[in-house]
Amino acid sequence: MALSVDSSWPRWQWRFRDGQLHHPSEATPLLSPEKGRQSYNLTQQRVVFPNNDAFHRDWAKVSRRYSGNRICTTKYSLLTFLPQNLLEQFHRWANLYFLFLVILNWMPAMEVFHREITMLPLAAVLFIIMVKDGMEDFKRYRFDREINCSHIQIYERKEQSYVQKHWEDVRVGDFIQMHCNEIIPADILLLFSSDPSGICHLETANLDGETNLKQRRVVKGFSQQGVQFEPEHFHSTVVCENPNHHLSKFKGYMEHPDQTRTGFGSESLLLRGCTIRNTEVAAGIVVYAGHETKAMLNNSGPRYKRSKIERRMNTDIFFCIGLLVLMCLIGAIGHSLWNGTFREHPPFDVPDAKGSFLPLALGGFYMFLTMIILLQVLIPISLYVSIELVKLGQIFFLHNDLDLYDEETNSSIQCRALNITEDLGQIQYIFSDKTGTLTENKMVFRRCTVLGSEYSHQENAKRLEIPKELDSDSEEWTQYRCLSFPARRAQGSTATRSQGGVQPLRRSQSAGAPTQRHSRQRSVGRWENAQSPVAFSSAIEKDVTPDKNLLTKVQEAAQWLGTLPDSRPARPALSTTSSIADFFLALTICNSVMVSTTTEPRQRVTMPLSTKALGTSLEKIQQLFQKLKLLSLSQSFSSTGPSGANLGESLGAATDSDEKEDDASVCSAGYSTDGSYRSSTWDQGGMLASGSGASVEEEALEDPALGLASSELCYEAESPDEAALVHAANAYSFTLVSRTPEQVTVRLPQGTCLTFSILCTLGFDSVRKRMSVVVKHPLTGEIIVYTKGADSVIMDLLEDPARVTDADVEKKVRRIRARTQKHLDLYARDGLRTLCIAKKVISEEDFRRWASFRHEAEAALENREELLTETAQHLENQLTLLGATGIEDRLQEGVPDTVAALQEAGIQLWVLTGDKQETAVNIAHSCRLLDQTDTVYSINTENQETCESILDFALEEVKQFHGPQKPDRKLFGWRLPSETPAPTSGAAVPKVGLVIDGKTLSTIFQGKLEKKFLELTQHCRSVLCCRATPLQKSMIVKLVRDKLSVMTLSIGDGANDVSMIQAADIGIGISGQEGMQAVMSSDFAISRFRHLKKLLLVHGHWCYSRLARMVVYYFYKNVCYVNLLFWYQFLCGFSGSTMIDYWQMIFFNLFFTSLPPLVFGILDKDVSAETLLALPELYKSGQDSECYNPRTFWISMMDAFYQSLVCFFIPYLTYRDSDIDVFTFGTPINTISLTTILLHQAMEMKTWTVVHALVLAGSFLMYFAVSLVYNATCVTCNSPANPYGVMEGQLSDPTFYLVCFLAPVAALLPRYFFLSLQGTCGKSLITKAQKIDRLPADKRDLEIQSWRSRQMPAHRPVPPVPEQDFRTSTPKSSGPPEQKCKERQGVHGGRSSTEHMRDDPCSTDAPAKPSSRERLLLGGVMAPGAPPGGQTGAYQRPIRGSHRRSQSSMTI
Repeated sequence: MALSVDSSWPRWQWRFRDGQLHHPSEATPLLSPEKGRQSYNLTQQRVVFPNNDAFHRDWAKVSRRYSGNRICTTKYSLLTFLPQNLLEQFHRWANLYFLFLVILNWMPAMEVFHREITMLPLAAVLFIIMVKDGMEDFKRYRFDREINCSHIQIYERKEQSYVQKHWEDVRVGDFIQMHCNEIIPADILLLFSSDPSGICHLETANLDGETNLKQRRVVKGFSQQGVQFEPEHFHSTVVCENPNHHLSKFKGYMEHPDQTRTGFGSESLLLRGCTIRNTEVAAGIVVYAGHETKAMLNNSGPRYKRSKIERRMNTDIFFCIGLLVLMCLIGAIGHSLWNGTFREHPPFDVPDAKGSFLPLALGGFYMFLTMIILLQVLIPISLYVSIELVKLGQIFFLHNDLDLYDEETNSSIQCRALNITEDLGQIQYIFSDKTGTLTENKMVFRRCTVLGSEYSHQENAKRLEIPKELDSDSEEWTQYRCLSFPARRAQGSTATRSQGGVQPLRRSQSAGAPTQRHSRQRSVGRWENAQSPVAFSSAIEKDVTPDKNLLTKVQEAAQWLGTLPDSRPARPALSTTSSIADFFLALTICNSVMVSTTTEPRQRVTMPLSTKALGTSLEKIQQLFQKLKLLSLSQSFSSTGPSGANLGESLGAATDSDEKEDDASVCSAGYSTDGSYRSSTWDQGGMLASGSGASVEEEALEDPALGLASSELCYEAESPDEAALVHAANAYSFTLVSRTPEQVTVRLPQGTCLTFSILCTLGFDSVRKRMSVVVKHPLTGEIIVYTKGADSVIMDLLEDPARVTDADVEKKVRRIRARTQKHLDLYARDGLRTLCIAKKVISEEDFRRWASFRHEAEAALENREELLTETAQHLENQLTLLGATGIEDRLQEGVPDTVAALQEAGIQLWVLTGDKQETAVNIAHSCRLLDQTDTVYSINTENQETCESILDFALEEVKQFHGPQKPDRKLFGWRLPSETPAPTSGAAVPKVGLVIDGKTLSTIFQGKLEKKFLELTQHCRSVLCCRATPLQKSMIVKLVRDKLSVMTLSIGDGANDVSMIQAADIGIGISGQEGMQAVMSSDFAISRFRHLKKLLLVHGHWCYSRLARMVVYYFYKNVCYVNLLFWYQFLCGFSGSTMIDYWQMIFFNLFFTSLPPLVFGILDKDVSAETLLALPELYKSGQDSECYNPRTFWISMMDAFYQSLVCFFIPYLTYRDSDIDVFTFGTPINTISLTTILLHQAMEMKTWTVVHALVLAGSFLMYFAVSLVYNATCVTCNSPANPYGVMEGQLSDPTFYLVCFLAPVAALLPRYFFLSLQGTCGKSLITKAQKIDRLPADKRDLEIQSWRSRQMPAHRPVPPVPEQDFRTSTPKSSGPPEQKCKERQGVHGGRSSTEHMRDDPCSTDAPAKPSSRERLLLGGVMAPGAPPGGQTGAYQRPIRGSHRRSQSSMTI
C-alpha cells in the first residue's frame, strides 16, 4: 500500500534550517529525487519517522502500522488454553480413534463396558498432556514477562530527555540509549557512540553463540558529534528493507531534508539480543521491533522429524487396523449367522420399546462396531507413550557418557531432537564438512613464497612436530634451547636458571592479567562452557618460528623502509626488498583484526604511539624485549569485527571462502616465545647491539611504546586465517599496534611506527573470495591497494605481463608467476590452505573517481550488493603479485581411526567442502578417506556434454571391475538379496573414489545428470565435493536422501553448514571454533569428530536395537492379548462379551506389562560397547533393519496368534465340562497370557541385571497382589458381573497351577526352539558377536583379532591405479567442446618440495561421447601392470595445474 505523508518541502527546509547540518561529503545526491510531497510504499520498504517534535505527527501515523516490541512466545491464553489444547491433541489420530470408541460405547446398542470406565483412559491421557503443555507454556509466559519488563532508556518527546521504561514500550521510530553490558531490546540503527571513532562493540553470543566481539559503526555523517546525541536535532527519515530473517544482510538509506541520501548497511545495525561491550554509551533509532526483529524471525522453534522406525511403525499399524477390521467383520458375520440359526428369537435378544427386533444385517453392523470397542487394544496406542519414555532414558545415558565429554571445552553431547535417537543406528551416508569438522580449524602458519622465492620454515615445522603440551616449561625451553638469550643480562631481572641457560616462565605465570582469570559477563540463555572467551589462544597458533633466510631479507627490507623518509628512492620494479616489505605490510594491514586489552571491559588500542617511540634506538628495543621475556610479560591480542561493507562475512578465510564466514576471536601472547628468538636473531644478524638500561618499569613509564607493549593485549580476528597471518607478521617484527576505522599503526622491526590512513576497506564475501584495503602510505604518500584472497581468483586479477614494455621485466614477471603457482601446488598437495597476496598503486584522481561511485552504490537501496560488488571489481584488477602463504589446518585427534571405522561399518562418507581440490584430496588421504591404492576419478568440467561423456566412461570402467549392480528385489516389502556377478578378473577389485568440484556439480544439476552421477557414486567408497557452495551442499544431501532412499547424516561446525545439517535425516553440529549456528540448527551437538564413532557404532546401535525390538514386542503383546477375546467370541455367540473383568484388562496394560518393555528399551545391550567398537561391521545390522522389518513383524504376528491359541484353548479344554463361571474361566487365561508375555520378554532380553530381574518378578507378583485385593474388595464393581473371590478360589485349586505351568511352556516352545537354532546355526554377525561377548577377556580379544583378520581382504599384488583426472576448461556450448590441456607429470618422493615438471601443451577435440580412453583421460595414465616406482603404493596426487583449470595428473 502507498502511504502519503504530510512532509512537504517547506517543512523540511524549515526543520533543516533549525537542525544540525551534515557534512556534504558524507551524503550523495538523490538517485531518484522527487519534488514536493513525499510518498512511500510501505509494502515494499519500511519508512521510519523519528519520534521527536519535528516528526511526531508522521511517526504517530506510520508507527502504529508496525509491530510493537512486546513479544509473546506462548501458544495459549487463559481463554484459548482448553479448546486449543484439545484441538491440538485431537490432531493425533490415535486420540481421535479412542474418542470414536468412547462415543460408540455411549450408544446403548453397542455398549461393551461401562461408559464412564471407557472414558477414563482417554481422559487421563488428555489431562496429563494438558498439564504438561500448560506448565511448558507457563514457563514461556514467565520468560516473556521477564523480557518484556526489562528496563531501557527511551527518549520521551514531552520531557525532552531519556526516561527509563520497559522493553514492551519500545516502538519503531523511538530513540534508545544503551550503556555498556546492556542487552539491545530491538533492531536499532546506530546513530551515536561514545567511542571517538563512532564504533560500538557487540557480543552476539545470545544470537549465534560466538564469543568474540563484533564492531558496528555509526551511520555516516553522525560520527563527529558531541558528548551526547540530541534526538531533537535528528531531521532525517530512515528508509530500509522490510523485515526479514537474514542476520548479516541489511540495506537502506537515510533521507535528509535537503533531499540527499546516506546509505547504510548491516555495519550500522544493532540486533536485538546482542550485548553492548566496551562502549560506554550508544544511541540509535528503532527500525524493527518485537516479532519483526531479525532474532525473532530466526527463532523458528524446534523442528519435528519422524524417525525411520516411526514411519515403519505407522505402516504396521495400518496392517493392525486391517487385521482389526477383519476380526470385527468376522464377528459381525458370525453374529448374524449365529442369530440366523434360531427359529425364534432367543431370550437374550431383547426387543425395543415398540416390540420389534433388529434386522440381522443391522444387528451385524452394530456388532461390527461393538467388536471395534472390544478389540481396541489391538492398536498399540500405549506404544507411543512408551517410546517417548524410552527415548528420554536413552538420551539420559547419552548425556552421561564420559567418552562423549570433551574436557578442553567442558562440553558434553547435546541432544536437541528427542524423537530420532534410533536413527543414529541406521545411517548409511555421512556428509561432512572439512574445515573445523575433520580439522581443528586452528590455523598454523607453515610456509610462504615471496616474489617466487619459497621459504619452507623448517624450524617452525619442527616446532609443530612437538606434541600438544607446548605450554609446558620443558618443551617450550627445549624448542628454543638453540636460541639462548645474549650473554649480557639486565641487572635486577628475575629469571629461572637452568642448565641450558635462562628458562622463561610459563605463560600462566605472566605478570599481566592472564586470560584464565577473567571471563566475560554471560548473558541470559548462554550455553556455558569453560573455554576462554577469546578463541584461537593456543600456543600452537600464536607462536611462529621465523625462517632464517627470510629473516635476513626482512632486516634489509626494514632498513630500506627506514631510508624512505630521507632519500625517498625510486622504488625499483619487482625489487625483492620492496616486495618483502609490502608483503609483510599486507599481512599486517589487510585484515579486520582489532587490537584491544583483555581487561574488563575491553579497551581498544586506538592511540597512535607518540613521536618518542619513533626515535627509540634498536639497542633499547632489544633490552626491553629481553627484560619483558625475563619477567614473563606476555601479551594477548583481541579484536573486534570488520570495518568493511560486508560485516557479516569473514574476511580472512579466503581459501575456504565458501565454508567459513563466521566470526572468531583470537588471544595471542605475541612476545612470549618469539621475543626471545627475535633478540638472539637480531643479535646474530648484527643489527642490534645489547646494552644495559634502567628497570623495565621505569622505561615503560618513559616510553609509551613500552607501556603499550607491556600491557596485556588481544588480537581479535574474524577468522583463524587472519589471526595466523598477523601472528606470522608479528614473528618477523611487523607488529600490528592499533587499529581504528580511519587508520592502522604498524611497528616495524627497528621500532619505528608507521600509521597508515585507511581510505576504504572492501570486506570479504563468497562471490569475490578476497578482501582489499586501500591505504595511504605515510612515507611515500602513495595510495596503495593491498589484496589477499584465493589463488584461483587473485591469479586471474594480476596485470597481464604482455602489457609490460620491458622484455626482461616481462620475462621476470612470468617466471615469478610460474614459480608462485608451483609453490601453490606444492602447498595444496601438503594439505595447506593457500592465500595470494597482491598490491596495486593508484593515483589520487583515480581513487577519487572510484570513491564517488562507491558512495553511490552504498546509498542505493535496490541492487545494492550487485553495485558494491561491481565497484570492488573495478578496483581489484591489474594487481601486482607479492607472494602467497600456506596455512595448515591440522586434523583433529582420532579422525583417521573414526573415518576407517565408519567405512568398515558400511557407511559411505562424503566430504563437502569449499576448499581447493588439491587440499581436500590431501586431507582425504591423511584421514584415510582415500587409500593410496584407490582408483580416484577427478571430474572438472563446465560442459554438459563432456560431463555426460565422462560419467558414461567412468561408469563403464567401474562396471568392468564390479559388474552391473542390480537393484534389490522386494517381495511384499521384503528385501531379497541382489545378485551381483563376480568380477571377471582374478585380481582383487580396486576401490574407487570420486573427486568433483562445484562447477561440475552445477553442470550435473542443470543438465539432469543426477541419475548417472548417483550410479557412479554407489560404486565409490568415498566422494569429495570441492569448491561447493552451501546451497550445493544441501542439494547434494537432498539428492542422495530422496533418490536413493537412504538414511543420511550431515555434520558441520559453521554457519555455512546449516542448510546441509537441516537437509539430512540427522544433523550434527560441532561446537568448535566457528560459533554455535551449526549447533543451534542441529539435532545433536558434539565437540569432536571422533565422538561420532561411539555415538553411531555404540549408542546408535543400542538405541536402534532396543527400540526396534521393543516395538515388535509391543505389537506381539497386544495382538496376543486381544486374540484371547477374539477366540472367546466363537464360544459366546459373537455377542461381544468378555471372560476377563474390564478393570483387569485396564490393569494388564497399565501396570502388569508396562515396566518390563521400558526397562528393556532403556537398559538392554545386545552386544557390549567394547565389541561394537572393535567390530564396526556389526553396525550393518541397523542399516539393514535386521531387528525390525516386515519379516520380523509378521513372524511376531504369527507367533502371537499361535501363543494366543495355546493360552486360550488349553484352559478351555481343561475346564470344558466343568460348571465354572465366566470370570473363573477367564482368570487362568489372563494369568497364563501374562506369564507367557513376561517370559517372552525375558527371552528377548540380552542383558540381565538386578533391575531386569526385579521388574519382571515385580510385575508378576503385582498381578497376584492387585488381583487378590481387587477380587476381595470389589463386589459389584462391574455389575451385573461379580469378580468377588475369584482369584482366591483359583489359588486353592491345583488345576490352576498345572494349567499355568503347562500352557506357557507349550506357548513358548516354538520361540525357544527358534532362538536356540538361531544362536547355534545362525550366521548373523550380531549372533557371533554375542558369543564372543560371553568369552573371558583374553579369549575374547583373540577371537576379535581372528575375526578382523578374516574380514581383511586377501593381500594380492595389485598395482596402484592412478587417479583419473577429468578436467576441461571448455566454454558451455551445445556443440562438441574443444579441450585444451597442459599435462604435468612429476616424480617426487614423500613430501619433498623438489619436483621436476614439464609442460606439454596439447589440443584435442572431444566429442560428446568419446569412444576411447585417450579422449577422456587428459592426464598421464599408468599401465595396469606397471610396477610402482619410488614408494610402494604411493598415491598419485593431482596437481592443480594453474588457476585457469588446466588438466594435470602425476604418474609414479
